[in-house]
Amino acid sequence: MTFDVAHLTSELDTHLRDADAALAARFPGERAARQPVHTVYVPVDRYDADLVNRWGAEALAALDQHGGSGAEYAAVLGLPADLASEVVGRVRAKLSSEPIEDLRIDFEDGYGNRSDEEEDAAVDAAAAALLASIGSGGAAPFHGIRFKSFEAPTRARGVRTLARFVEAVAVDGRLPDGFVVTLPKVTSVDQVEAMVTACSRLESGLGLRSGAVGFEIQIETPQSILGPDGTALVARMVHASAGRCTGLHYGTYDYSASCGIAAAYQSMEHPAADHAKAVMQVAAAGTGVRLSDGSTNILPVGDRDRVHAAWALHARLVRRSLERGYYQGWDLHPAQLPSRYAATYTFYREGLPAAAERLRNYVGQVDSGVMDEPATARALADFVVRGLDCGAVDDAEVLALTGIDRARMDVLAKRATA
Repeated sequence: MTFDVAHLTSELDTHLRDADAALAARFPGERAARQPVHTVYVPVDRYDADLVNRWGAEALAALDQHGGSGAEYAAVLGLPADLASEVVGRVRAKLSSEPIEDLRIDFEDGYGNRSDEEEDAAVDAAAAALLASIGSGGAAPFHGIRFKSFEAPTRARGVRTLARFVEAVAVDGRLPDGFVVTLPKVTSVDQVEAMVTACSRLESGLGLRSGAVGFEIQIETPQSILGPDGTALVARMVHASAGRCTGLHYGTYDYSASCGIAAAYQSMEHPAADHAKAVMQVAAAGTGVRLSDGSTNILPVGDRDRVHAAWALHARLVRRSLERGYYQGWDLHPAQLPSRYAATYTFYREGLPAAAERLRNYVGQVDSGVMDEPATARALADFVVRGLDCGAVDDAEVLALTGIDRARMDVLAKRATA
């Protein structure tokens, strides 16, 4: 070949250097750490150090009172009969050992507006309770607060609560493992930039490492999906967070109400919700920012028929979210935990055999009639790892089905390096 390929490549490298650097910085890939399957929101005046254990006990009591036999429970939730026994056993074990995966102590809508003295006292009490629960081993593995928004009327109070709580839980220059805060009702990229400034000032003022304070952006206003210039501001918000944004949480009812949807039709599955979440999904893809669906406000309370109807609705919505790539959602009541975990565990257990076979064939380079590419293999491995993380499946059965141990599975899922 007489053509100078090396010279052309060098020229293209120079031309694309900035684009390459920007791509690597803006789209670093998925986060390696475990993602919780839900976030439980609890108003701060209902929070104490024993809340996680108490929710587990209340969830088990609801299951005992209304679940009936494994077959009946499966029928109510629309679960396959052949998985009923396995799923129920795993749900009970989960509710006994780790009923809440992610807890958000709520100083915003769930708490309301109080005097500064009352909210300051609530901050101090909640921070002490969180540290006590961590010390006793009774805390959720992920936890944090939702403070009031950076809109003008609530900004001062939101900043005050954020600063006071972070200072209270920082120990020896470190925040608790799994700690994150939620910025609600975001309406502009400027608010995200302001949050970055607030985090940076807190870190320098409290002697925390740079980047220690991460935050979630709550997408519950139409302005965050479509800006006045016609662009999807949520994408700009992610990239304005200086790498601090860990998640985008969809707010079902604030968003729906802001779009003018009548209360009776506000739902996680309304077309307006699906549109917003599809935009969020594309905006977050490849950035390492996780997605969380919203909640249903139909709670499993009252007589047996009402509990069963609420469980069936919740389980169906959880499954719907999982199928659409939303692996996390909100829960608002202890009795929602049985349907959350039952639907989640069924999703992973139903899908495990096919995913395992395809992974085994991919790794073994077996001609099975399905030609999976590396990206699909990563998605298959990620599916298995998520099932392992939440307790839906076990290391031993995954190894038996795939011939791949957890360390290798993490590498395939891009959760670890070889």
